[in-house]
Amino acid sequence: MEMTSVISAFVTMFVVIDPIGLAPIFIALTHGMTPAQRRRTGWTAVVIAAALLTLFGLAGEAILAGIGISLPAFRIAGGVLLFLTALDMLFERRTERREDKAADDAPGHDPSVFPLATPLLAGPGALASMILLVNEDGSALHTLMIHGVMLAVLAVAATLFAVAGGIARMLGRIGTMVLTRLFGMLLAALSIQFVIDGLKGSGLF
Repeated sequence: MEMTSVISAFVTMFVVIDPIGLAPIFIALTHGMTPAQRRRTGWTAVVIAAALLTLFGLAGEAILAGIGISLPAFRIAGGVLLFLTALDMLFERRTERREDKAADDAPGHDPSVFPLATPLLAGPGALASMILLVNEDGSALHTLMIHGVMLAVLAVAATLFAVAGGIARMLGRIGTMVLTRLFGMLLAALSIQFVIDGLKGSGLF
């Protein structure tokens, strides 16, 4: 296995998953959580994302084809779901729900599965990238290498999530609120981009 192939695959997955860009979004999504809750949320999201990406790396094309779903349709669905999350961040609906539930000791909203694990970590782009990268070479060694690269990128994301609490303390409540609104806007734009890419890929435009 050539080192250039490993580097190329790592760069592709790193750019698509973008763990550096997800760190501040993670802070915004876990605003108000205790350090233990934040750690648990981060690890749960990474483990679920790894499972999803592994599944799609091994059988993604067959799964989508088997149930009649195209990758463009997958992108559009992810974009719509992400847009709903962006609205929650912009209007602080998630914080209000968490405060209401905290009053009666009920657990707050857990963003580990949605939107962290999917569509942010294991989004349409990452899932599609796993399918395409694995299919470049049908050998078992190549498949193993692609999954190793994917796990390395997720390890970077997990590390950044782990230090997110310190970053949040530095920002303070007002700084976190500003960050939540800012990244709510960026998430909204990202969700629209998912929809646009899906529409382009569908051949409708």
